[in-house]
Amino acid sequence: MKYSRPRGTHDVTPAEIDRWRRVESAFERAFDRFGYRGIRTPIFEHTELFVRAVGEQSDIVSKEMYTFKDRGDRDLTLRPENTASVIRAYLENGMHRWGGIQRLWYIGPMFRYDRPQAGRYRQFHQVGAEVLGSASPAVDAETIQVVVDALMSLGFRGLDVRLNSVGTERSRAPYRAVLLEAIRAHGSEISPDALERYAKNPLRIFDSKEYGERLKRSLPAISGHLVDEDAEHFARVRDLLGALEIPFTEDPYLVRGLDYYTRTVFEVYYGETGAQSALVGGGRYDDLVRECGGPDTPAVGFSAGLERIVEALPADTTGEAGGTVHYYVACVGSAAEARALNAARLLRSFDSAEVDVSGRSRKTQLEAAAKKKARVAVVVDAASPGVVEWHDLRARTDHRVPENELEAFAREAGAQGETS
Repeated sequence: MKYSRPRGTHDVTPAEIDRWRRVESAFERAFDRFGYRGIRTPIFEHTELFVRAVGEQSDIVSKEMYTFKDRGDRDLTLRPENTASVIRAYLENGMHRWGGIQRLWYIGPMFRYDRPQAGRYRQFHQVGAEVLGSASPAVDAETIQVVVDALMSLGFRGLDVRLNSVGTERSRAPYRAVLLEAIRAHGSEISPDALERYAKNPLRIFDSKEYGERLKRSLPAISGHLVDEDAEHFARVRDLLGALEIPFTEDPYLVRGLDYYTRTVFEVYYGETGAQSALVGGGRYDDLVRECGGPDTPAVGFSAGLERIVEALPADTTGEAGGTVHYYVACVGSAAEARALNAARLLRSFDSAEVDVSGRSRKTQLEAAAKKKARVAVVVDAASPGVVEWHDLRARTDHRVPENELEAFAREAGAQGETS
C-alpha cells in the first residue's frame, strides 16, 4: 500500500461498527431517560481555552496537545477533551441565563499526542455529559448513576466505582504545603524537573505515569485535610450512592488528570486489564465557569472512552446490534434492476431493505442475505416477470408472490411475525 493511517489512529470498519453503535445508543438512551440534551462543539478551539481550563501544568497541556497556527496566525488546538469546549459554548450562547439546571451531553473525537497502546489512541472518541447549575451532592450521585445505568444496559457487571474528594481551595491550599514537603522527602526518587513541576501543583504526582503506586501511597492523602464543608459534601455523596444501591470504593489517592476538579472525583473500572480497565472518569468542577469568564456556576460531569468500552464489551452482550437489514432484495439479471429497486422502496415502508445489484448468482446473493442476518430475502428475477420469491430465512418458508401484491403480503407477514 502507498498510504497507511497515522500512528495512534484507527479505522472503525463495518466488522465492528455494530459494537460502536450499540455503545453509543446505550448512552444516548440513558441521557434521554435522565433529561439531558445534546450539544456539539467545534473539533478545534483557541489554544488559550484549554491552557486556562485544563491547567498549564497538566500533562495534557504541557505534553499532549495538537496545537497549530492557522493562516491568520492564531493559535488553535484540536480539542484534547470536551468539558472546556462545552463551558465555552454554555457561556457564548447565553445558556447560563436560561435558568435552572442544564444537563448537556456530547459525543465525538478528541486528540492527544500520547504513546499509543491498547485502548489508548491519539485520536480517540468520548461520550460525556456536563450538568451545570447545581451544587447539590445529589447531582454528583445522579451523574454516577447515569454512567452505571448505561454500562449495565450493555451487559457490564461487577463495575468498580472509585470515589474521592479533592476538596475546594480551602482544603487544597494547606494540603498542598503538606504534600509538597512529603514529595521533597522523596527527592532521591524524583527528577529535578519533576520536582519543579510539583512545586507548582503537587497533586499532579498522583496522576503521573512516572512513579509507581508504592511512592504515591506513601504520601499523605487529601481525605485527612478536608475542611468541614467539603467533608460534609463528600459524606452526602456517599450516602446518596448507598441509597441508589450503587457500590463504590473510596480511593483517597484518586485526583484525575485535570486541574479544574473540585470536591467529588470518580472513575469506573471493569475487568483486570490494568490501567486500561478505566472506562469512565469525571467529577465536580465548581470554579471552571467563573475561570472561563462566566458567573459562579457549580457543575459536574464525566467522559467515557468509547474505544475502551467497545473493546471491553462482555461477550454475551445482548441488545440491538444495528447495521443489519430486515429485507434483502436479490436482483437476478440486470433487466430486473428497476423492479428490485422498486420492491426495496416498497418494503422500506415496513423496515430496512438492502438491494443487491452486484450481478452475482442467485445462490451467492441468498448466501449473502444469510450472512447479513436478514429476516427475509426477496428475489426479483428477470426470468420471472410479475412475480417475486419471498424467503423467510428464520422460519425457512418460501412463497411466490405476485409483484402487485407484495405490499399486502409484507404487511400480512409482519402482522403474523413472518412465520407463515
